[in-house]
Amino acid sequence: MRIGYIVSLFLFLSAGFLAAQSTEDLIKTGDELTRQFQNEKALEKYMQADKKSPYNWEVCWRISRALVDIAEHMPSSTDEQEEAQLKKYEQSLSYAEKGVKLKPDKTITYLRRAIVNGRIALFKGVFSAAGLVNDVKRDIDKAIELNNSGTENLATAHYVLGRTHAKLSEKSSVFRWPLGLAWGDIEDGIEHYKKAIALRPGFIMYHLDLAKAYIEEEEYQKAKEHLSKIPSLPMEDEDDQKLIAEAKKLYQEIKNE
Repeated sequence: MRIGYIVSLFLFLSAGFLAAQSTEDLIKTGDELTRQFQNEKALEKYMQADKKSPYNWEVCWRISRALVDIAEHMPSSTDEQEEAQLKKYEQSLSYAEKGVKLKPDKTITYLRRAIVNGRIALFKGVFSAAGLVNDVKRDIDKAIELNNSGTENLATAHYVLGRTHAKLSEKSSVFRWPLGLAWGDIEDGIEHYKKAIALRPGFIMYHLDLAKAYIEEEEYQKAKEHLSKIPSLPMEDEDDQKLIAEAKKLYQEIKNE
């Protein structure tokens, strides 16, 4: 009887250990698929992990990331396609919200919520979604304050804040003031882009968006310095080939400025 009890206990504990390991393995597999830009397959692995560990914040933010990566590349030329894309972003937001609730002291959870809220704001129109834009700033400020999820995520946080400042600066502060968005400032945006590049100097998108900000400020030489670097940088994102082509075209447009 005692031996049977011990064996049962051992099997029970072993099953729990294997289940935990399975969740970890699913996360690792999903991360590898993400690095290969196989976002749908990565999402499948993260969803499997979520079933095994439904209150795992590491799983939640990864699901949110995968859903954003998928939604970004969905077609949106019809009303039905736009609706499907928005639903995907909203699904991503629900997981990001869950991640923040489960782990409210981590940079990455606030960062992922800021990113998806930013995508939804762009989808709806930034100046029609002022509340979401202010939510993005609050979450990014918190992410930067915490600074506990690695250099790459801190770089992303500065980039997102830089991009938000740049986007808001497309309209005058007089227009933005009644919306509570007067805080957007292109110079602040440039400084955050520069911080992102200092933390992650080889990421193409950072250089391209900083170059665009310099062009808006008519600082063409600085813009050309960044644009000229882009073709020699490593491709780390699935859209980098497209961004390289855009950088080359932009350089040609301003080369005589």
